[in-house]
Amino acid sequence: MATGRCLCGAVRFEAEGVEAEISACHCSMCRRWNGSPAMAAEVQSVRFTGEEHIKRYASSDWAERGFCEQCGSHLFYFLKPGRYIMWVGAFDEAEQFQLAGEIYLDDKPSTYDFAGDHPRHGQLPP
Repeated sequence: MATGRCLCGAVRFEAEGVEAEISACHCSMCRRWNGSPAMAAEVQSVRFTGEEHIKRYASSDWAERGFCEQCGSHLFYFLKPGRYIMWVGAFDEAEQFQLAGEIYLDDKPSTYDFAGDHPRHGQLPP
């Protein structure tokens, strides 16, 4: 079980089955949404408190991005029909995560690089 919240605390969550290995996405949509690469962890299930404060943006036919309507904190990427990928920054304990890979490196600007030995993919992995 892992917990998290938005910046103002209007939305809180409890997630189960949280993947400790996270991925960084450098696609232009994630960078525009977050102001930086997206770093996210897949979860098996999540329960929200303050769900009435969650707004969803349909960023594609297959996914939505969720955020707090009060403070604007980004909370998740939701793959339809029901798979949550939570933004690492929303968790209370970020120390539990380890960068395990990067995707959409073909879209990454040259202004930054992540250190470490992990898989790097130009687009989505095969």
